[in-house]
Amino acid sequence: MKAKTKATPASQAIETGSGNVFKDLGFADPDERQLRVQLAVRLNDLLQAEGLTQAAAAKLLGMAQPHVSELKNYKLSRFSSERLLHCITLLNRDVEIFIRPRSNATGATIDKGAGTVMVWAAA
Repeated sequence: MKAKTKATPASQAIETGSGNVFKDLGFADPDERQLRVQLAVRLNDLLQAEGLTQAAAAKLLGMAQPHVSELKNYKLSRFSSERLLHCITLLNRDVEIFIRPRSNATGATIDKGAGTVMVWAAA
């Protein structure tokens, strides 16, 4: 049986995203929100790798267990970037921040516009 495909009406334009869903949705602080999500992803990965229960994670991170639940469910309104970074260090991890000239995909330096903040995790 052949699968049917539905044609997209010509009047329906497809718009490419900016790479930041918070910016695309019109949030006032999209870069900060994206940074907090990136940090929370790394922190949740670390908590899972450690095999900690929410109660054990709460004790280690110095917060109430319901706050760990919020973190695990990416409800990040109570978490600043600084707090998330601190939590990562409490899991025996170093955090390094590099500041460098902004560059494009070819490596050429870009003179105008705001730079970006990215979170990377070492294996």
